[in-house]
Amino acid sequence: MKKIFQLGLVALVSVSMSETVMAQIGSPFIHDPATVMECDGKYYTWGTGGSGLVSEDGWVWTSGQSIPRVGAAPDMIKIGDRYLLAYSSTGGGLGGGHAGAIVTQFGKTLDPKSPDYGFPPESRDTVAYSVADEDCDAIDAGLILTPEGRLFVTFGTYFGFIRVCELDPATGKRLESFGEDVNIAVDCEATTMIYHDGYYYLLGTHGTCCDGINSTYNIVCGRSKSPTGPFIDNVGRDMVEGGGKMVLGCRDGYTGAGHFGRVVVEEGVEKMSFHWEADYSMSGRSTLAILPIVWRNGWPEAGYNVKDGVYEIESERRGYALEIATEYVRMAGGRGMGGMFGGGGQQQANTSIPFQKLEDVIGNWPKGNIDVRVIDYQFRPNQKWEFVAQNEGALGTPYYKIVIAGTNRALAATAGKELTTVPEFTGADEQLWSVDQLTDGTYRICPKAVPGTTDKVCLISVGDSNASLGKFDFNDVNCKWNLRQY
Repeated sequence: MKKIFQLGLVALVSVSMSETVMAQIGSPFIHDPATVMECDGKYYTWGTGGSGLVSEDGWVWTSGQSIPRVGAAPDMIKIGDRYLLAYSSTGGGLGGGHAGAIVTQFGKTLDPKSPDYGFPPESRDTVAYSVADEDCDAIDAGLILTPEGRLFVTFGTYFGFIRVCELDPATGKRLESFGEDVNIAVDCEATTMIYHDGYYYLLGTHGTCCDGINSTYNIVCGRSKSPTGPFIDNVGRDMVEGGGKMVLGCRDGYTGAGHFGRVVVEEGVEKMSFHWEADYSMSGRSTLAILPIVWRNGWPEAGYNVKDGVYEIESERRGYALEIATEYVRMAGGRGMGGMFGGGGQQQANTSIPFQKLEDVIGNWPKGNIDVRVIDYQFRPNQKWEFVAQNEGALGTPYYKIVIAGTNRALAATAGKELTTVPEFTGADEQLWSVDQLTDGTYRICPKAVPGTTDKVCLISVGDSNASLGKFDFNDVNCKWNLRQY
């Protein structure tokens, strides 16, 4: 935490996003957030000074009870059935100096109402420290548990090196056998480490913080086969020499991305929690944000939540589009074959043919529920779906109303795990949809609930022409969809 004193008509959904889905809603005000954690069905995070947020669904946040003695720039990780908290005691220029310490503590639960809540003093330990004139500043802890079960913590700011040391996952205390801290980066702060596909990725926050809309924070990374480095970026630069590939900077109306945390929901569904230094829609205050993680060519980058708008819902399986199953209505006009092969139409002047309009076809549609199917896309009204974010959601994404554009005919789940469209959107759970961008850039579309069951299902393509609901499997192309905006 560094203080400063000084595509044609068609575009992939990732081109531009609306303000309403770039950060969390409610009262998400926080700075230096710890990685978002789930405990007993709720989500928690804490920031510098012990400020805490809690959410019932992962989208709407309110101020929650602070963890005792949380200090500055905390992080948290779950090990077995316990939660390990790491935080900074001074440092970072707080109090006018760079002498600081990294402290760890274990707790059994994050719910303040639980009788097991608390972080016992006997579990507290100082695992790293810095003195005022050292070439490191012990602040901004980041925790990682490796696939082999080893525990590491990274720490440091612009005031010198970023360093790493190993901890005992059973006690949270420093492993004395590790020896001296290892220098792994410079010119960044608020670091943490994640593991993906054989590599350790060091993510650090570059730029300036704590200056509101003038903050220039951005998140960069390098990778290594070892948790102690060297961490090399995509063009061969070592992070200990100032390298780092961009993961996320600013987006329209939001500046200063910092304090990365990774949440793996399940295979293929990953989120990054962080703060915006300034959220223009919330008086330029620092707010919690959660966005999808997309992996491209072996590197993480921030994905997007879906913008309100009209889309083709295209199956990754074959490229066919979701539509309501209505009769095909032919359009008038056009030259046809005669105009191509010598007919009298050759001498006619070219004219612009209007697209088929909703009012041209809606009178032929059934009045009750209408089934859905997948078929080749022809930009017809029964293939155009409007997404509208609602004021509730799941982790990092709102729920959406999905209707045929220009109507209130809503996509809905039915008992028996099937799909239909109902004439009117009522806001019922089976008419609300979470839309998660997956790690390969495609999307998963899930109903909030299915009548008569608690099973979690998603929109799937069945064969070449049918759509239904089924269990999500990241390795099954039938579960994946592309959203194309017009």
